[in-house]
Amino acid sequence: MSEDFELPMVPSADSSLPGNLELGAFSISLSVADLARSRGFYEQLGFVVTGGDPDADYLILKNGETTIGLFHGMFEGNILTFNPGLTNRMERIERFTDVREIQRTLDASNAGIKDRVDPESTEGPASITLVDPDGNSILIDQFF
Repeated sequence: MSEDFELPMVPSADSSLPGNLELGAFSISLSVADLARSRGFYEQLGFVVTGGDPDADYLILKNGETTIGLFHGMFEGNILTFNPGLTNRMERIERFTDVREIQRTLDASNAGIKDRVDPESTEGPASITLVDPDGNSILIDQFF
């Protein structure tokens, strides 16, 4: 996300939506061979760059409430990404389920977290990763 863009704030996530573990905004992070070519392709589909830095080899694009990240040379494969504290409408949520609480919930169900939040960490930005039964990587990345 661009640092010069301030996100609008909402009090909480929409509790009328389905689900029982608040993970935040969803996007897919695509590992691309050619950032400029991929950007052009997704712009043809109506996506607009809303963040990232092409000099740092990544871009964030939105089309309505759909978000994709294009990443060149940063990781192998594609990643399902969730951002606690953020809505798909690019709103920051005042009260949300912290990634540390998500980690505790997943630990209780033996979800098999691969990379964990530092146990000394109590608040602020942090992330966890896990892999689903089919080998898909999942990143839960909290910015705030």
